[in-house]
Amino acid sequence: MTTPLYIFDTTLRDGTQGEGISLTAEDKVKIALKLDALGVHYIEGGNPGSNSKDIEFFRRVRELKLQAKLTAFGSTRRKNSTCEQDINLRHLTESGASAATLVGKSWDFHVHTALQTTLEENLAMIYESLAYVKNSGMEALFDAEHFFDGYKANPEYALAALAKAKAAGAQWIVLCDTNGGTLPGEISEIVTRVVKEIDAPIGIHTHNDCELAVANTLAAITAGARHIQGTINGYGERCGNANLCSILPTLQLKMGYQCVSDDQLKMLTGVARYVSEIANVHLPVNQPYVGNAAFAHKGGIHVSAIMKDSKTYEHISPDLVGNKQRVLVSELAGQSNILSKAQEMGLEVSTEGLKSRDVIDRIKDLEHQGYQFEGADASLELLLRDAYGGSVQVFTVDSFKIMVEKTAGELLTEAIVKITVAGEQVYTVAEGNGPVNALDNALRKALIQFYPGIRDIHLSDYKVRVLDEKDATAAKVRVLIESTDFNDTWSTVGVSSNVIEASWEALVDSIRYALLGMTKNDSAPDLSRGTQGLVNH
Repeated sequence: MTTPLYIFDTTLRDGTQGEGISLTAEDKVKIALKLDALGVHYIEGGNPGSNSKDIEFFRRVRELKLQAKLTAFGSTRRKNSTCEQDINLRHLTESGASAATLVGKSWDFHVHTALQTTLEENLAMIYESLAYVKNSGMEALFDAEHFFDGYKANPEYALAALAKAKAAGAQWIVLCDTNGGTLPGEISEIVTRVVKEIDAPIGIHTHNDCELAVANTLAAITAGARHIQGTINGYGERCGNANLCSILPTLQLKMGYQCVSDDQLKMLTGVARYVSEIANVHLPVNQPYVGNAAFAHKGGIHVSAIMKDSKTYEHISPDLVGNKQRVLVSELAGQSNILSKAQEMGLEVSTEGLKSRDVIDRIKDLEHQGYQFEGADASLELLLRDAYGGSVQVFTVDSFKIMVEKTAGELLTEAIVKITVAGEQVYTVAEGNGPVNALDNALRKALIQFYPGIRDIHLSDYKVRVLDEKDATAAKVRVLIESTDFNDTWSTVGVSSNVIEASWEALVDSIRYALLGMTKNDSAPDLSRGTQGLVNH
């Protein structure tokens, strides 16, 4: 299709209304740069008259020379007043943004109940406010708030609000499903009528209260809307806004529209995860297109098929959106899973299957004990290297001891670790703010003389999961540790009825994995062929 579509991102305004999301001006500048690189056409930065944070953002972002149109948000003038008297409108026109979105009422119920004014005054507010923005030299966009609810209640008045916006010179008239309760069939029918009756470019803005924001947006596009408003990862008030991370690739890869360049579309996963990190909101692993599990395969039959042709169980090639295929290994694994993972690591894998079957049985037994390797790829690699790669014993743990003492209101934790490296026994003592931290410090202290690069590794996440709740404090636990250096992140797992032992197991795996490619001094063993496998620590 040659008809162009225009992407309007409101992550920095509507997205920040989501529960638990708060962005600084610096955060918003960083995200704006990512959105601009992604190729969206409009970036709505916030309301320049509402708070000092947004004022600072608009001041700073002017210097960035974005390709996208920087857009300021506001509402129509106050009732029974003038635009010149409205300080928020004045701030909006002085923001330095090239476009402005004004939200106005299109539902008669809201006019009477929320604004408590007449239907005629509301229409005047729409017309005068948009004309004021237009006359200031800005591109004017009208967000018809609650349009679909308003249309179902009083179609004549809802359409009259759109007609006023058109008469005022609005470049885009955006139909908003503000409460998120409209169904795709209704969206399609209503947008079709609007496109016929209102001779102006039409946009769509949906919310996700019925899990239909993406479907409703696509229905509106099919019916003739050409401007799409949404947020990265679907952030927004209540259940969120339409998720551009699903809309963009669906429009481009499934429906034939060209929204951004192919290279920009490949940035999508990176942008989604970057915004997730900045917003400090966990990205769901099963989020379509960009989630970590979007192209993950677990069942043995599935893996066997994708090894022959990925189209058997993938609706698109993951690299089109910057994601990648992953093969998971669990108690559901078949030989194909093991072969795929081992080959991915560059290990020589026997095709006869006997060793692979032994590995599968080992994994199933460990998962029965409580291990989980889907989120612990490093521990899995150690296990596979032990089976296939002729693993090298980097170091052995002879013993460890922990002492916790509380004196004068202060809690002190000390760990003693005895290990053997390259035939040399090393004995170290270290303190920490808890048992795991003390053990981590002591182990690093013992190894750093052999592997100086270990100082660049640190734990980035630590999770404990109780496996047998009925056993209360005596329950078996699973510990997942995430570690990172300047380049990579990896995860390891440990299981025990003793949380310290489970943590120690995951911690040792983390260090062993890190040593796989680390530079060593002459006295250290060659690690190029692998390391010690899981357990037996």
